[in-house]
Amino acid sequence: MTDSPITTEKHDDVLVITSNNPPVNALGAAVRIGLDAGIKAAMADDSVKAVVIRCDGRTFFAGADITEFTKPPVEPMLPAVVDAIEACTKPVVAAIHGTALGGGCEVTLGCHYRIAVPSAKIGTPEVKLGLLPGAGGTQRLPRVAGIETAVELCAGGSPIGAKKALEVGLVDKLAGEDSLAADAIAFARECIAKGPRPSRDLPVKGVPASIDAYAKANARKFRGFEAPAANIACVEAATRLPFDEGIKFEREQFMKLMFGTQSAAQRHIFFAERQAQKIDGIGDDVKPRDIKRVGVIGAGTMGGGISMNFLSAGIPVTIVEMKQEALDKGTGIIRKNYEATAAKGRIKPEQVEGAMGLLKPSLSLEDLADCDLIIEAVFEQMEIKKDIFGKLDKIAKPGAILASNTSYLDIDEIAASTSRPQDVLGMHFFSPANVMKLLEVVRGEKTAPDALVTAMGLAKKIGKVAVVAGVCHGFIGNRMLMPRQVEAMKLLMEGATPAQVDKVHVDFGMPMGPFQMSDLAGVDIGWHRDPNRIENVRDALCAVGRWGQKTGKGFYDYDEKRNPTPSAEVQKIIDDFSAKEGHTKREITDEEIVERTLYPMVNEGYLILEESKAQRASDIDVVWIYGYGWPVYRGGPMFWGDLEGAKKIVAGLEKHGFAVAKSLKAKA
Repeated sequence: MTDSPITTEKHDDVLVITSNNPPVNALGAAVRIGLDAGIKAAMADDSVKAVVIRCDGRTFFAGADITEFTKPPVEPMLPAVVDAIEACTKPVVAAIHGTALGGGCEVTLGCHYRIAVPSAKIGTPEVKLGLLPGAGGTQRLPRVAGIETAVELCAGGSPIGAKKALEVGLVDKLAGEDSLAADAIAFARECIAKGPRPSRDLPVKGVPASIDAYAKANARKFRGFEAPAANIACVEAATRLPFDEGIKFEREQFMKLMFGTQSAAQRHIFFAERQAQKIDGIGDDVKPRDIKRVGVIGAGTMGGGISMNFLSAGIPVTIVEMKQEALDKGTGIIRKNYEATAAKGRIKPEQVEGAMGLLKPSLSLEDLADCDLIIEAVFEQMEIKKDIFGKLDKIAKPGAILASNTSYLDIDEIAASTSRPQDVLGMHFFSPANVMKLLEVVRGEKTAPDALVTAMGLAKKIGKVAVVAGVCHGFIGNRMLMPRQVEAMKLLMEGATPAQVDKVHVDFGMPMGPFQMSDLAGVDIGWHRDPNRIENVRDALCAVGRWGQKTGKGFYDYDEKRNPTPSAEVQKIIDDFSAKEGHTKREITDEEIVERTLYPMVNEGYLILEESKAQRASDIDVVWIYGYGWPVYRGGPMFWGDLEGAKKIVAGLEKHGFAVAKSLKAKA
């Protein structure tokens, strides 16, 4: 087959159909056409007794080509190809290496037998794009691998390894890591005597009750998402409907999800995350600097977490503190965190020692002289940061990148305290820094292109999702957070309660509301520490020790398990301030809370774009998905704003007296 990613080659009585469609052998139209033609060729050749489907390159079919989702369909579609494979009258063997995901997994289910290398992974991650495996996956998996595995793969979306797949029947045999092609042909010959084994003809394995148990166990995790419920419903349908009726039900559910807003939102974020890696104005010819050792100043919560990112990636770290006690405490917490991860079986004990062996604690800034990247993670105060950068300017070697973990402060002002502003940028990690995936990389006015490229590339190496931000107060995420917090506090003065405001946000899909977030982070963050100076509700709360969850009371009262309940003391403080400011309490609707806390965020996003502080609207969405828990099924504030409609948002903003961004108003 010329000009096709699919080739066929006969090995005596076995026809090997091979895909070579880099980088991940996605099941695009040309691949589907080639597979269909390959199966037809096998059926037409009497000398062919068995078929092997395999892939060149680093992986088996890693899924559908999702760029086709928004294009006119090209026949044959994947369900028809899978059916054709299954209908072959000669045994068909899938030879799996790398990953067989989504449509790739469904191709293996269409095959009659499966052989895999031990390192292979198999799964159906469509749920993470708000979809379900729509080529028969939800109906064949319960028959091949059992109900329990099927519901976990379809609704959970995480793949399983080949050895686990062998245990549950999803794989029939393991091949040698370096001999898959030959082993698959040999296995295919073994299968000739057995004949085809269509998945559709197999009985469903397992207990239907396991579906309900799985749904209940994951109810909190799946809250707000439509796709997990649809996946569960389809697997359940396999337990009570004939195969063809189950397929019909699966198709109906797939189309409903495919044309729904949640899948559109999740696919938007999938592409947005990849787009965020591209830096405007910098060509591919700009090469990153070599980073062999990283320095971190500050061994507190942020400094320790930042260090763990690099240690886990195998990059040596020099961590500096002013006092031995603080240094010992910080390095002790790093070890404790690693040991806790090992205790859960996520890493091996030797990996703990390996990471700690890369850590060099120090009380001297001079020990940072051999570092290629130095990240400052000290108290959020400009004078302190400028003093540190002034010292680093004299200590750091030429070409070393100097980064601040500041979450609000002016990177250009910090850079001006050095003689090398081209080497200075912001690397805003989110707490806890060793867990949260977002990294805002702040591009200063004089930041060199290769410094920026280095930071973005390094972010990927340490498992972060990085977004380029411009210099402004709060950059992208915290700048948009501010109007929400301000309006939330105003709403309390006018009649809303903390619980009502938070409930609106949680019902929207946020992990917590503004006041729950404040209690978790610490109400006292940024407080002036003078209990006699009470200018607002927060000052009043701090003055009486209501600093949040850490003191057992903040905007809420907390029990020993940190469960919140509304506080009469807090309500009195709010009422007193409200009366003092001359407010007449009234009933606040949930709709008004949305208009006054979420609409201003969208508006601020447009202002950020107008000022070129973010490269693109989708970058803003990535920041809020990965840094603040915006529900992925709503696609981020900018995507959600488009769904709501500019006209509706502008009307809501103007109703409450907000100044509307020009670009947002022009869109209405």
